[in-house]
Amino acid sequence: MRAVPLVTIDGEDAHDFDDAVWATPDEDPRNSGGWRILVAIADVAYYVRPGDALDQEAKERGNSVYFPDRVVPMLPEALSNEMCSLKPHVDRACMAIEMIVSSDGKVKSHHIKRGLMRSQARLTYTQVQQALDGNVDDVTRPLLDTVIKPLFGAYQSFMKARSRRGTLDIEQPERQVIFGANGHIERIVPRPRYDSHRLIEEFMIAANVAAARTLATKGWPCLYRIHDAPDALRVANLRLTLRKMKIPFTKAPKPQPAQFNELLAGTRNTPMAQMITDLVLRSQAQAKYSPLNIGHFGLSLSQYAHFTSPIRRYSDLIVHRSLISALQLGDDGLSDKSLSLTTVGDHISATERQAAIAEREVMDRFVTAYHAPHVGEVFSATIVGVTRVGLFVAITDTGAQGFIPRGALRGDTFFHEEDSHRLVGRRTKIIYQLGSRLDVRLQSADITANSLIFEVATDSEAPKKGSAIDAKKTSHKQLKKFKKIKRSR
Repeated sequence: MRAVPLVTIDGEDAHDFDDAVWATPDEDPRNSGGWRILVAIADVAYYVRPGDALDQEAKERGNSVYFPDRVVPMLPEALSNEMCSLKPHVDRACMAIEMIVSSDGKVKSHHIKRGLMRSQARLTYTQVQQALDGNVDDVTRPLLDTVIKPLFGAYQSFMKARSRRGTLDIEQPERQVIFGANGHIERIVPRPRYDSHRLIEEFMIAANVAAARTLATKGWPCLYRIHDAPDALRVANLRLTLRKMKIPFTKAPKPQPAQFNELLAGTRNTPMAQMITDLVLRSQAQAKYSPLNIGHFGLSLSQYAHFTSPIRRYSDLIVHRSLISALQLGDDGLSDKSLSLTTVGDHISATERQAAIAEREVMDRFVTAYHAPHVGEVFSATIVGVTRVGLFVAITDTGAQGFIPRGALRGDTFFHEEDSHRLVGRRTKIIYQLGSRLDVRLQSADITANSLIFEVATDSEAPKKGSAIDAKKTSHKQLKKFKKIKRSR
């Protein structure tokens, strides 16, 4: 496959490249407007054999862990960043899935093979998006018509299939720490989200589905990536919370992804957006790995496995090995077809959760360190939690979360209305409600305790528009907007 102009598309700060893509219009007249697609994945199984020292350590770690300033890799960097990484203009071993896709995104056929590839270019999401928007550079200019535009055409077909399935569409903003030359934190910014990101996601989803279907057809073990439907009690709690906030939600006992999407769309671009996203996320089951397939609720897929990131996920290495054995692609596949993957699935599901907690806590600590020199300054924030002891707020620019003790709310005595998720002044009737915007002053930043304490800025320092005082009016406007969107749909 070295003659195929495959390219990798990753973030600017990526060092391990485990997936490459290529697309071209299908010349078969029976598939008018369709595509021929190739997704090539680093062949880690060629280097990491079952039971050897590398395999045992990779299994123990379960996955790589990504922090703002470093990576704790699953594999040694000599493999993850070098021999297994699909670097440009060098030969690399790969597992590839070739797919024939219709104009409406249906995978009509697929074929899995193993061989050598040579990446044409290491592209970034920003580069590809800028090229699609008409701003090419020296790298993307010669690739625009022959590589990038066909990839985008195939992506548009996949998006039709995604829309038809009705997948759960939750956009969680990511934060990126920008470091200076001396390791000092210069700023924390939202990580951009482009169509180029979604392009790669759709190609990877298609390849993951093809891998799972192949193993199911062949009767070989597979570590499925499963995601159960939401628990009925969690849905009931979500519906109760929304009802108290006067936000309509379907009465169906088992809501489908499209109905959750309708809820999210109705509050998008409002101060309540992040709060509603968090509520929907908390209502969902946790995805995990299991040899027992129950499908993937969030993606609306009956068969799904992780195949596309064996450099950083042990689950994908297991899927590769099973495919190698099922398709007789070498002697380095699963050594035992009757191998029980339940224990492995439970273990790597746990390491995944452990990594997610560590990544979140470390990011929060960096954010606290970034704000520490800014004690006394005023920030725009949104109330993301209301309790009887105070308010939790999130800074608009950085996503940093902190706490305002109820005793720090000056000018009145505030009581907690639990059902309405708000604190109300007994005399002034000032309301601090979930989702309201307000300006806050940073009182203290404790890096050791990973804690930020705020107070509400005074009226002279903070504009009243969108402040907590306007919470009733703001909520009423949001509700009217939500109902208008519901009617238009």
